[in-house]
Amino acid sequence: MSALFHRTCNAALPSADTGDGCYIIDRNGKRYLDACGGAAVSCLGHSDETVKDAIRLQLEKLPFAHTGFFTTDAAESFADLMVAHAPEGLDKIYPVSGGSEAVEAALKLARQYFLERGEPQRTRFIARRQSYHGNTLGALSTGGNAWRREPFAPLMIDTSHIAPCYEYRGREDGESQEAYGQRVADELETELQRLGPETVIGFVAEPVVGATLGAVPAVPGYFKRIREICDRYGILLILDEVMCGMGRTGTLFACEQDGIVPDIATVAKGLGAGYQPVGAMLCSSRIYDAIESGSGFFQHGHTYIGHPMAMAAAKAVLTRLTDGKTLPTVAATGETLLARLQEQFSQHPHIGDIRGRGLFLGLELVSDRCSKTPFDPSLKLHKRIKAAAMDAGLMCYPMGGTIDGRQGDHILLAPPFILTEDQIGELADKLSDAIGATLP
Repeated sequence: MSALFHRTCNAALPSADTGDGCYIIDRNGKRYLDACGGAAVSCLGHSDETVKDAIRLQLEKLPFAHTGFFTTDAAESFADLMVAHAPEGLDKIYPVSGGSEAVEAALKLARQYFLERGEPQRTRFIARRQSYHGNTLGALSTGGNAWRREPFAPLMIDTSHIAPCYEYRGREDGESQEAYGQRVADELETELQRLGPETVIGFVAEPVVGATLGAVPAVPGYFKRIREICDRYGILLILDEVMCGMGRTGTLFACEQDGIVPDIATVAKGLGAGYQPVGAMLCSSRIYDAIESGSGFFQHGHTYIGHPMAMAAAKAVLTRLTDGKTLPTVAATGETLLARLQEQFSQHPHIGDIRGRGLFLGLELVSDRCSKTPFDPSLKLHKRIKAAAMDAGLMCYPMGGTIDGRQGDHILLAPPFILTEDQIGELADKLSDAIGATLP
């Protein structure tokens, strides 16, 4: 019996031993092609010497300094580089240790911003159904993943949820993409009017919805309409790019492709590429200035924020991502992978939709393509596909509850940015084998 408290009790997991580019190798020597980056984390693969060297150098220099006593060159230089490449208007960086921490920081900063402005009546957030923003209580409250939320609902902050921008299932026959996007975006205005806009702090959304929906991007124009509504009613737009950001969709920030800038953004996962646990919250100078000229103190913090080794890793990763070569590769490789998936699965009787941006792609499984009927949840199809893929030496990220938290299955793919053409073929073939071995 293991003394380790695993995610799933009594799990019979292989033991990861070493990493080699896009592969993880277990202690028995079996190689697993990492087609999901763990959870869209390992964007540079598992053996990047540049990042490892940066961590070693920082370890020799200084492993830790508490941010209540010191700043460090590692944190300052990381923040400078991040601001230099962030969308214009995101001017301040608050480093944390992961995605849930980044979202918690964003929610608390948004609330404190309005307190500093003398608007304490603003206590509510609006988010979207079938979203995911993290597993801490504040992040879970804004998230719309019904299965994850249910056990802890009595402990959560008050959040309203509107429809996601989920074209495959939401756009009506004869409705244009633009009309559909405007219709679902307008749900935000309707909910603001129902609640009273003066009581709302902000709207929280993923530019490309990750684990809960399976790489679902918004239709063109949706987020521009969302930005307009937020500005009209004086609420903050908080974009969660923990999974879809840091180059995953082909631009450093996913929102760049939607032509908008949020008031607050969160990043993690690919920011450290798995080499260190790290995340960050970014905010506008308007929000920062309200704190600075008010109380002068953000009433929040964790022991390991701005950890020097994490900052060194994040800077090394960010340097790679902004070198002018890596992100164009993501876009090109993503197009090649998407084309291969379409070639292999577009006529498959049980693949209803293939979607995504860059190297952030999803396949939705259906029992019938014409009616888009999902498989019976009791089949636990997503779990069986994951097991079959692991048997085949492939890591992918299948999830259930795609449609409403109970019905629907999808497979999320988020491979390293260094994926080769040969590995694209290996990925598609092994995924096909896993699906074929699993479907009833």
